[in-house]
Amino acid sequence: MSTACSNPPSYRSSQFRDGQFHNAVSPKQPGGWQVLKLWWQFMFKDTSRTVPPTGLTVVPLTGEQLEQAPDGSIYRLGHSTVLMKLNGKFWITDPVFAERASPVQWAGPKRFTPTPISLAELPPLAAVVLSHDHFDHLDRETVIALAAKTNVFLAPLGVGDQLIRWGIPASKTHQLDWWQTIELEGIQFTATPAQHFSGRSVFAKNPTLWASWVIYTGTHRIYFSGDTGYFDGFAEIGRRHGPFDLTLLEAGAYDKQWEGVHMLPQQVMQAHRDLGGDWLLPIHNATFDLAFHSWDEPMEKMLALSAQQDIRLTMPRIGEAVRLGQYQRAQPWWRVKESRTTPANVHATASS
Repeated sequence: MSTACSNPPSYRSSQFRDGQFHNAVSPKQPGGWQVLKLWWQFMFKDTSRTVPPTGLTVVPLTGEQLEQAPDGSIYRLGHSTVLMKLNGKFWITDPVFAERASPVQWAGPKRFTPTPISLAELPPLAAVVLSHDHFDHLDRETVIALAAKTNVFLAPLGVGDQLIRWGIPASKTHQLDWWQTIELEGIQFTATPAQHFSGRSVFAKNPTLWASWVIYTGTHRIYFSGDTGYFDGFAEIGRRHGPFDLTLLEAGAYDKQWEGVHMLPQQVMQAHRDLGGDWLLPIHNATFDLAFHSWDEPMEKMLALSAQQDIRLTMPRIGEAVRLGQYQRAQPWWRVKESRTTPANVHATASS
């Protein structure tokens, strides 16, 4: 069941101590001067490889199309934003419709793939499911815009308090600790461990919890990773809640320098196996410029590794439907040079 937070910033959680949240094991990640060096590298890096030279193929969506779509339809809307039609209702993960994954919209990582549908066109939502508070997963303007059409916001501990400060009614906000479960519209949502960090400023020290999510419809099991490094928790999640029909695993914005909090491609494959996954759909790529690897490297590596390791991989275009139980093998759509989108049928900002 869900839990409410009392007297923030103090939380009843084994992950919370010394005024901040902690991973089960301290992950490898940059610190001190390394962070400053990374900021410098990001500011002056060559973007000719990290951003595509032309627009990517996006399949435009309308609200009418979504309402008529079969149950079990899943759509990547960009980065880690996934829209799911389950048990006749719509659910969305980490919705970010902003042009930049940044605290300001005049600077920061800019979206290079537009969203296939506007916020206004989205159908009513049974719930928004949030993994953590970073800007590429939690966008204030998007959340505020969705409040009127969303029944429930599911969040890890502390993230819900942030939503309430933004004006989201507390009655709509449910905060969960790791391994806690809530049932909505006949679907079970369980917040499960991840290995990451939190904070919306340079000086914040993990003020909110981060989580992955297990989604059980009664007939299908879906795993949504949020952001995480590779850790033993995947095997434990697999033992408790697997096997999974579909894993939505982050595969992008990785680097050896921060592999403790973002998985490398080979680790994504191992995590999928640990979870007992059947089909893998990589997320956290093809949207924002957040790393030093080329923009298409995550997709190319996933395609190659899945062939080598005989892992069932599906990688739809942004906006293209995936049906639970009727998956299509991944095709290299990103290699097509011409964009099939026009300003008339795609949407890029939260104010759309």
